[in-house]
Amino acid sequence: MPSTVIPALRYADAPAAIRFLVDAFGFTAHMVVEGDPGTIEHAQLTHGSGMVMLGSDRNEGAYGEHVSSSGTTPIGLYVVVADVAAHAQRARAAGAEIVMEPEEQDYGGSSYTAKDPEGNVWSFGDYDPWADHG
Repeated sequence: MPSTVIPALRYADAPAAIRFLVDAFGFTAHMVVEGDPGTIEHAQLTHGSGMVMLGSDRNEGAYGEHVSSSGTTPIGLYVVVADVAAHAQRARAAGAEIVMEPEEQDYGGSSYTAKDPEGNVWSFGDYDPWADHG
């Protein structure tokens, strides 16, 4: 079953963010609705049974208060992947800034962490929080 919680992100350069997330992190562009030239009204990117939605940041509405130098509010996300080392290698080759190299975690599995070009923190690991760990 697909996840019922879907993070929504805003980017100063949403078209570039979509290209990066597809090239570096292996997302698939499920739906992209373009807005004014150089903007994205709404996009849905999938990864396995998960999804993130994103759009261009217009500095208005609920997303109007910013804390980062890029003008957007960075957040952190975790994505389950099958091969952490291979995923990190793909991300690095596509220009992702790896801020934590792949390593085994005390709670199980391995993971690595990277930033996207606008400062959002993405962690990828083979630890599946849905699995029975008892």
